[in-house]
Amino acid sequence: MKRAIISGATGAVGMALLEAFIEHEIEVLVLVRKDSARAAQLPNHPLVTRMDADLSAFSTIENTTGKQWDVFYHLAWAGTTGSSRNDTQLQTQNVKWTLDSAELAKRFGCHTFIGAGSQAEYGRQEGDLTAKTPAFPEMGYGIAKLAAGQMSRLLCSQLSMKHVWVRILSVYGPYDQKQSMVMSSIEKMLKGEKAAFTAGEQQWDYLYSKDAAQAFYLIGKKACSSDGSCIDGKVYCLGSGKAKPLKDYILQIRDGAVEFLAEGRKKPKLGMGDIPYGPGQVMYLCADIRELTEDVGFVPKYTFEEGIRETIKFVWRTQQ
Repeated sequence: MKRAIISGATGAVGMALLEAFIEHEIEVLVLVRKDSARAAQLPNHPLVTRMDADLSAFSTIENTTGKQWDVFYHLAWAGTTGSSRNDTQLQTQNVKWTLDSAELAKRFGCHTFIGAGSQAEYGRQEGDLTAKTPAFPEMGYGIAKLAAGQMSRLLCSQLSMKHVWVRILSVYGPYDQKQSMVMSSIEKMLKGEKAAFTAGEQQWDYLYSKDAAQAFYLIGKKACSSDGSCIDGKVYCLGSGKAKPLKDYILQIRDGAVEFLAEGRKKPKLGMGDIPYGPGQVMYLCADIRELTEDVGFVPKYTFEEGIRETIKFVWRTQQ
C-alpha cells in the first residue's frame, strides 16, 4: 500500500490511522468537510493532503490529484450520537453516501474499499461477536450500518473492487467525541466533579484507538499483497477480544485521572448506579478477533491501563 484515502479522519480511529500511515510512509488523501471544526487537528505533514469534501458531494468529486490511489477507508458517518441515531432520513442518507464513497474510490483508482461498521448492527447478543453472528439491529444507526455494509459489498463487486467491512465495538482514545462515556468521564474527573454511571454490571470490550488503527492498517496492507484476495468480502469484528465489567473500566479511569489532579483537589466521586439502565441495554459486548488475527496478524498491543493513561494525558493537556 503506497497511497490511501480516508473519509472521517478527524475522529479517534481516523487520527490514529493517519499517524500509522505517516509512520509507514504511506501517502494519504484526507476528505474532510470544509467547515469542520476538527479539521485543524489534522497533522501538517508532507505525506498528508487535505481535500475539502462534504459527504453530500462525494458523488460528484473527480480525481484531480494526478495520482492513482490504492485503498479507500470510509470512516465518515453523520448522526452517530443522541437522537440522530434514530433519524431515519439521515441514516438512510448515510447508506447512499457510503455507496457514493465506493464509486469515488473507483474513480480515484482504488482497488480496495474498507468500511467502518458497528456493533450496533447486531442488536442485543449474549455471545462473542463474529461475522456469522446473526444481525438484528434495533436502531436506525445499526440498521443503516448493516445496509451500508451489504450494499457497498455488492457495489464493490460490480466495480471489481475488494471490499472489507469492519464492525467496531467500543474504541476510546485521543480525539474521541466528548459525549462518549470515557471522554466525558475523564473531563469531569479531572475537574474533581462527580461522574454518574449505571451500576456498571455490563460486560464490555474496549479497544485503544491506536490498536484499532493498526487493525485497519493491516487489513489495507493485506489487501495490497499478492494473496490479498483472501480477505475480499470479509466482515471482521474489531475489539480487544476480552470483556470485563464496565465498573472495572470506570475505576481504572478514576485511578488514572487522580495522577493529573491539581494539588489539593479531592479524589473525584463516582455515582455508580445513579443512572438507570436504558430500555434495550446491551449487557454483554465482546469481539471474537480470531479470524482477524489469522488473516492479517492483528493482536492488540495496549492494555486498558496503558491506553487510558495516554487518553487522560491528552484530555488534561486540552484543559490547560
